[in-house]
Amino acid sequence: MKIYAIGDLHLSKSSNKPMDIFGWIGYKEKIFEDWNLKVADEDLVIIAGDTSWAISLDEAKADLDEIEALPGKKIVIKGNHDYWWASLSKMNKLYESITFLHNTAYEFGDYVISGTRGWICPNETKFEEADQKIYEREAQRLKNSLEAALKFKDKEIIGVLHYPPTNDKFENSMFTNLFKEYNVHKVVYGHLHGQEAFKLGLQGELDSIEYHLVSCDYLDFKIKRIA
Repeated sequence: MKIYAIGDLHLSKSSNKPMDIFGWIGYKEKIFEDWNLKVADEDLVIIAGDTSWAISLDEAKADLDEIEALPGKKIVIKGNHDYWWASLSKMNKLYESITFLHNTAYEFGDYVISGTRGWICPNETKFEEADQKIYEREAQRLKNSLEAALKFKDKEIIGVLHYPPTNDKFENSMFTNLFKEYNVHKVVYGHLHGQEAFKLGLQGELDSIEYHLVSCDYLDFKIKRIA
């Protein structure tokens, strides 16, 4: 069993949000082709937020149906553009192969997956009082998810965020501190797009934790094997 990750699919089957204006020509077909080549039914794919441009869950189903049809099990967290996100109980009744995470954890073989959307981390450019409240709330949600992971004994934890886990100076944050506290081994995240933004994402090791940027354009629209 293998674990892959990718973020920011930005699917739009039921909404008029083409990504061609960003140069993402034929990107969905490229992602799905690579997915079908690599992933077996017993594998897992982590989707790190911004899955669909849809506004409602009913509208998002067209995109989620396409993901359901792909091989493997899928774990989905919320991104900043996932306005269609509904209650966990409602979403997790919809599909056989898709599980949505929110204050929860998911066991897969020798691993357990924990995550939350996250938020921008404190920085010198733009971080207001409202950001602090959301930042602290998302840190608590991550803590809840990591606590849920502890119920699965002797499992290696993979952390998932949508937003980067640090600011542009790669300083420790509430998120990185929690990953260290709970002995997380690997973290995947997305949100960053374009060559200049990619430079702002923590990659490699910090406190013996591997950090992976998995925005689909950073990965050249191919899924990345994590474990």
